[in-house]
Amino acid sequence: MHAVRLARAVEQYQPFWFEEPVWAENVNALAQATRQINIPTVTGEELYTKFEFREVFEQAAVDIINPDVANVGGIRELSEIAAMAEIYFVAVAPHNYNSTTIALAATLQTAATMPNFLITEYFVNFEDWAQQAATPPFQVQDGHIQLPNTPGLGIDLNEQVLKTHPAKNFPQRTIGE
Repeated sequence: MHAVRLARAVEQYQPFWFEEPVWAENVNALAQATRQINIPTVTGEELYTKFEFREVFEQAAVDIINPDVANVGGIRELSEIAAMAEIYFVAVAPHNYNSTTIALAATLQTAATMPNFLITEYFVNFEDWAQQAATPPFQVQDGHIQLPNTPGLGIDLNEQVLKTHPAKNFPQRTIGE
């Protein structure tokens, strides 16, 4: 009820979407909220398999999904999820917080094949680092990223730049956290 009330209060401002008006884990509640909200709704950054997305599609729970290529298992799984979304008339706006290099390159290549692609995340606050780490750097023009035209994902990594940002170990989390 609070999500619906909030959506109705901001509808006049025509937001692009309402991201997860309720938790994705409760697909029934998400579908109920979507039916009462006049703003496109989106979910998916915390869904990891096509089986989780299937339930979202079958219940017409959202208008847009935002699966993350790094979370769902790569290009093939993202492509399959997007194909499933297409038959339910659901748009795809890939989530891309995990990377401004490899996952972004994979997202771009996959998005180029999606008839239902809408938009993808791109973090301008990481752009300087990404421009150094990926060669050739991604080209953003008028809000669009140019699709690389070289083999593979279209980029190589600058290992010298990567060495300045070594991996960090984080405490292990459990499913309930």
